[in-house]
Amino acid sequence: MTHIDPDLRREVINRAGNCCEYCLLSQEDYPFTFHIEHIIAEKHRGKTAFDNLCVSCPDCNVYKGSDLSPVDKKSGEIVTLFNPRKHRWRDHFRLNGAEIELLTPEGRVTVFLLRFNNPERLTERKFLMQLGRYPCQPQA
Repeated sequence: MTHIDPDLRREVINRAGNCCEYCLLSQEDYPFTFHIEHIIAEKHRGKTAFDNLCVSCPDCNVYKGSDLSPVDKKSGEIVTLFNPRKHRWRDHFRLNGAEIELLTPEGRVTVFLLRFNNPERLTERKFLMQLGRYPCQPQA
């Protein structure tokens, strides 16, 4: 694992508003520390740079791993994942209650791969929504 300079880490967290940039969960509502994640993994020549880093909850980070482009079940085509530095969340996803619905092929493969709508994650979001704590509002 690459060391990320503490100042760079703070900048990435501040830009994200301490939110997971994939599922919009707040660090304040999660028992484990969020990760600073390489959007394009180092093994794919992704750099440890501000424009290639994002905040990710452990669930999203583990499910994503170093993946970049899953096969879309609907089209059978290879589709790139949602990229928090290049895409706007609301262009690819929308909330329907606690369920994260997909609006694009990128949204479809991301919802599938990161398992946004697994029963445990839906239950967690429903609870946080009742408390007025979801979705977290990232800065970008």
